[in-house]
Amino acid sequence: MLKKRLMGVVTVKDGWAVQSFGYRRYLPLGKPECLIENLDRWGADEILVQVIDRSRCNREPDFRLLESIGKLGLATPLIYAGGIRNVADSVKVIQYGADRLVVDALLHDDLQAVQHLSARLGAQAIIASLPLSWQEGRIEWFDYRTQTRTAIANQVLSFISSGVVSEVFISDFSHEGQANGFESNLITNFPLQDVPIVAFGGLSDPNQIRNLLLQPNIVAIAVGNFLNYKEQTIQTYKQAISSAQLRNPVYDSSHSLLTHA
Repeated sequence: MLKKRLMGVVTVKDGWAVQSFGYRRYLPLGKPECLIENLDRWGADEILVQVIDRSRCNREPDFRLLESIGKLGLATPLIYAGGIRNVADSVKVIQYGADRLVVDALLHDDLQAVQHLSARLGAQAIIASLPLSWQEGRIEWFDYRTQTRTAIANQVLSFISSGVVSEVFISDFSHEGQANGFESNLITNFPLQDVPIVAFGGLSDPNQIRNLLLQPNIVAIAVGNFLNYKEQTIQTYKQAISSAQLRNPVYDSSHSLLTHA
């Protein structure tokens, strides 16, 4: 059985790793390289670095940060988000060491550019980010640059279902940073039930994470803020979730805490 993933998320703003609450309030954590190195050492299945102040200002991806991360010699697959505007940006992000990338603003602005990214890098390398909220029985799509909410455009849904991207990163933006706040209606009522989904935002409770992992369209759970309160939280989560669908928790490449495969 193909294992599902527990992804560690590092949010970066103004060059610093931050805790993010609802896409509007931030608390500094320190140098992003330190958090990324810890997630790699603690056995995250993937690491997502999302730089949230690039697309808002039409700035290029944070290549300085990517270069610095590249020197860490990570063993964990790296995903990058932030400031990707075109094929040239995306190719350079991969050349700097990212394995995959996330697009958000381009889904609002230029679907053809996403098509070109996919043609150049392959759909497997592209993840579509959809910040969503559940309001009065319907899903709303958030544009963090303009702070506006709309229905997900049918054109975007058709685009995603065509296979141009490999996964959809559904972020419950209104509950981001709120313990046990994730709104499961975002998953059960998402219009595309046959696309692989990564769930993020307010996921702190192992029971809720375990239940989400049981859903066939959930391929990964992403956790950000809640990994920063204690050391080795990745292993603690994996032990508490105790799902055969996740890789065993490890402290390093040779020591497992559990015995099941």
